[in-house]
Amino acid sequence: MNFLLPRPGVRALCAAALLSPLAALAADLSLNVAGGPATEATLYVALYDSAAAFAGGKSLAAQTVPLRAGAAQLRFNGLAPGRYALRVFADENGNGKLDTNLVGMPIERYGFSNDAKGNRGAPDFEAAALNVESADLQTAIQLR
Repeated sequence: MNFLLPRPGVRALCAAALLSPLAALAADLSLNVAGGPATEATLYVALYDSAAAFAGGKSLAAQTVPLRAGAAQLRFNGLAPGRYALRVFADENGNGKLDTNLVGMPIERYGFSNDAKGNRGAPDFEAAALNVESADLQTAIQLR
C-alpha cells in the first residue's frame, strides 16, 4: 500500500482546489461588429493568442455567426489573461472564404481588433492585440 497518494476522490478534490484560482483569472471577450452588408451574411471570426499564430493563420478559437442588418455580437468565454487579436470577415456570397480581386485586395468586408489597418496586407499582431486581464473585456470592430 502506498500511503503517500490520497484516495481517488481526494485526488479530484485536490486537483479542483489547485485549478480553481486559474478559473478565477479567466475573462470573457465580447465583440460587437458593425458595418456589414444590409443583406444577410455570415461573419467569420478568428481569435489568435500570439504573433506567430496570427501571422500563420492558426487561430486559438473561431466562430461563425449571422450578420443581421450589418451587425453581430459574439463572445469568447474563459480566456486566460494575455494578449489576443481578432480577424473577421463577412462572407457575403456564402462560399466560406474571403474573396479577393486579381491583385489580392479583399472584395468582401473585413476587419481586425483595434480597427487596425495594415499596409498592403493584414496588420501585425501588435497593432491588433487586445490586453485581456482577469475582468471581462468588450471591444468593437467596424468592417470596411
